[in-house]
Amino acid sequence: MTENDQGARRRALLLLNRKARGGGGPIQAALDTLAAGGIDVEEHDCDGAAAMGSAIRERVRDLDLVIVGGGDGTLNCTAGAIVETGLPMGILPLGTANDLARTLGLPPDPVGAARAIVAGHLRTIDVGQVNGRHFYNVASVGFSAELTRELTHELKRRWGVLGYAMASVRLLLRMRPFTAFIEHDGTIQKVKTVQIAVGNGRHYGGGLTVDEAAEPDDGLLHVYSLEVDHWWRLLRLAPSLKRGTLSSWRDVRVFTTAAVTIRTRRTRSVNTDGELTGATPAVFTLIPAAVRVFAPAPAQS
Repeated sequence: MTENDQGARRRALLLLNRKARGGGGPIQAALDTLAAGGIDVEEHDCDGAAAMGSAIRERVRDLDLVIVGGGDGTLNCTAGAIVETGLPMGILPLGTANDLARTLGLPPDPVGAARAIVAGHLRTIDVGQVNGRHFYNVASVGFSAELTRELTHELKRRWGVLGYAMASVRLLLRMRPFTAFIEHDGTIQKVKTVQIAVGNGRHYGGGLTVDEAAEPDDGLLHVYSLEVDHWWRLLRLAPSLKRGTLSSWRDVRVFTTAAVTIRTRRTRSVNTDGELTGATPAVFTLIPAAVRVFAPAPAQS
C-alpha cells in the first residue's frame, strides 16, 4: 500500500528527540530528502510522552503524516496518539537500538529512512498493550526490566549497543529467579523464572530476537519465560536469545497467544520498549492492525 498523491505535497509533523543517541547530530540531509520528495516538515522538539501525544492530537487536522526522530523509547511515547489519530507514521532511526526500524527492515541511517517515507509504501502493524500502555516491540518482566534500570542515559550515549552488554554482565552476577503466575488461553502456570518477555515485533534489547518467526502484523503475542536456575545457563542461551530460537531449550517456556496475564509474588517493574512504565500484575493484549507505518516495499521475485 502506498500513500503518495501525484503532484500533492504532504504535510508532516516531525517529533524530534534531541536526547536520543543520534538526536543531537545533523539531520539536515534527511530533511532535504523529505522536502525533495514532496513532504513539508514542521519540526517539533518534544520531551516526554504527554508532550508528544499532545502535539500530534492538536495538529491532527493539519497533517498527512507524523515522523518520529528518535529511538524505540521515543516511538513508544507517541504510540497512543498514533493509534488514536490513525495518522501514518514515518521513522527516522536516531536511537541506540532502533529495534522497530530493524524489524521493519528500514535502513539504519536517517537519509535512507527518509527515502522510505518519500516512497510512500505503508505497512499496517499490530500494537501490544500492557495495563493500557502501548508497545511496538517487547514488554517484559524480570531481567530486561532490571537491565533498563542499570542502563543509564550516559552509558547508552557513550557506548551505544555495547552499553547493553556492559550493564548485562553487572546484572547477571546478582540475578535471582522469581515466582510468577502466567495465565493464558484458559490455563494458569506457576513458574520460577528470571524473565518473561511478551513480543509484538521481532527485535528488542539492542540485538535480541523474541522469536525468529515473529512479525509485527501476525496478530499474535510471542511469549517466552526463561526458567533457568543459574546465571551461567543464561549465558548458554545467549545465541538463541539473539537468533530467536529459544523453543528448543527445555528450561524455556515458549508460546503464542492473543492475551496473557502475569502476576508475581512481589511487585515487579514492567519494561515496554526499553522504558519502565508499569508494574505487575500485568495484563498484555494485542490491538490488531493498529498503526500504518512507512516501510520498504516487500522484495519482488
